[in-house]
Amino acid sequence: MRLDDKVAIVTGGGTGIGKAVAMRLAEEGVKIVVAGADVINTPYCQYESRSIGGYTAAKEVATELQNNGHDTIAIKADVTKYMQVQELVKQTVASFHRVDIVVNCAGIITFRYVSELSEEDWDSVMAVNAKGTFLVNKVAAAQMQKQGGGKIINISSIAGKRGSSGLAHYTASKFAVIGFTQALAKEVAKDNITVNALCPGIIGTQMWKLLSRARALPGETKEQSYQRNIRDLIPQGVPQTGEDIAEAVVFLAVSDHVTGQSITIDGGATA
Repeated sequence: MRLDDKVAIVTGGGTGIGKAVAMRLAEEGVKIVVAGADVINTPYCQYESRSIGGYTAAKEVATELQNNGHDTIAIKADVTKYMQVQELVKQTVASFHRVDIVVNCAGIITFRYVSELSEEDWDSVMAVNAKGTFLVNKVAAAQMQKQGGGKIINISSIAGKRGSSGLAHYTASKFAVIGFTQALAKEVAKDNITVNALCPGIIGTQMWKLLSRARALPGETKEQSYQRNIRDLIPQGVPQTGEDIAEAVVFLAVSDHVTGQSITIDGGATA
């Protein structure tokens, strides 16, 4: 297998895109660290609660992978906390001796028009999506420099390519991920480290459950809203999947000369 015995950290790896990425990398022979937090500082997220169950879900994914013969552990980590991110990488190195791949899937969203957007909404989304990406990249890149290279893959969004009504704060955070990715890629290029971003379209995760409710027309159910958004926004007429993103992760994980890119996987939505 192309990635046999490589070591990957997947933040937000217990659910949604992160889970799909962890599962797919394990199929390629990668040793997986599934990271997540059960409680975060803010209730302003798609779970509408401070209790998000991320570490619990990470442990479940790790157990499933272990039962299928994969070398996997779960580690509790809030990506907005520098010391916890440092400990995440430290524990990974203690268990597997190195970090070859990092995939940053941890992210949150709320739906607010700017006229009703609070500082708390802005700060919470920016803390997880932008600051969290910064902290994980910073610590992971330092470890990769010590060991002679690695691959960093950040998850942005089609919202990182164009603005969207009701998502100014989320859009700003995902544009930030792309800009940060481009800059860091240049800084570490000579260290044999690649840094890229993926921009998913519509995927049926908890984020889109929230958005489907928020964007529902009068008399429209959440599912009807979700299907209408797919029809209106995706030229191919079908949603993307976590597995679509996971395949792109594998591509970037084996590509030595692709760096500083933001690759969009959206069925033509931003074409």
